[in-house]
Amino acid sequence: MSAATTRSRTPDRLCAEAVDLARAAAEEAAAPGVVGEHVGLVSEGDRVVTHYFECKEFGYRGWRWAVTVARASRAKLVTLDETVLLPGSDALLAPEWVPWSERLRPGDMGPGDLLPTDAEDLRLEPGFSGEDEPAPNSAVSQDMAELAEAEDAEVTAGTPAHLPFAPRRGSIAAVAEELGLRRARVLSRYGLHVAADRWEESYGPKTAMAQAAPASCVSCGFLNPIGGSLGQAFGVCANEFSPADGRVVSLSYGCGGHSEAAVMPTPPRPAPPVIDETRVDPFPLRPSPDSGSVSITPDETSAELGHS
Repeated sequence: MSAATTRSRTPDRLCAEAVDLARAAAEEAAAPGVVGEHVGLVSEGDRVVTHYFECKEFGYRGWRWAVTVARASRAKLVTLDETVLLPGSDALLAPEWVPWSERLRPGDMGPGDLLPTDAEDLRLEPGFSGEDEPAPNSAVSQDMAELAEAEDAEVTAGTPAHLPFAPRRGSIAAVAEELGLRRARVLSRYGLHVAADRWEESYGPKTAMAQAAPASCVSCGFLNPIGGSLGQAFGVCANEFSPADGRVVSLSYGCGGHSEAAVMPTPPRPAPPVIDETRVDPFPLRPSPDSGSVSITPDETSAELGHS
């Protein structure tokens, strides 16, 4: 072990005694009344010592004010080097910072929010640009030029996404437009797989609703099919009473709202009425004189005891 290393582990006496200088520096950097007791010192090297003071600032539990002092060789004057607030071994620390792209969860976006997509997003791949060299058997290659002319097909130059007008029917750009490829980027194979796994987990055959369903969505009249490769396994539910209304569901999914689950029988027609309720029977407001045992007197107020 060298002599320099031995000296660096032993605190310099003058620097170790400069507690008042270190406290004054900490109080100048901090708010009034937040610098606590002196809790120790550490030798940082030859004639370099760091003093630690307790921090009484709310929200900084376990933190310490660290003030480093030093002196030149053969000098008796101790000078201030650095003042900083550092966490201790039991300090209350904020959680580790996570990038926003990793913190974002489904449903976090609101009106007006913008979600930039990474240029290297694995879920996307370049769409049809029209600038790549066509394959030898392609319809736009030199070898197939005569065939394109014979079929009266139009080959449009340039990128379809930058065309000033809609491509005419029969052109390569029109085919790209019809297939949904006239975009800068389209879903990659990885993007298709992760979307299918996500939809399968939410509305797939392993859910509790599908396990108790009388039949699957592939035979339901409320299933609206979708295009593309995902249409072979998924569709959109159009039953307003289904829990998956408006959602992409697996063809193996099912619920109690299946169109053929329970066909309601035709309600029976009521029997013709025995009483004709369409005719009005007249009833007198007063009984006839010969309908009862009590005769009606000309003046009912003169009756002594009324009706018996």
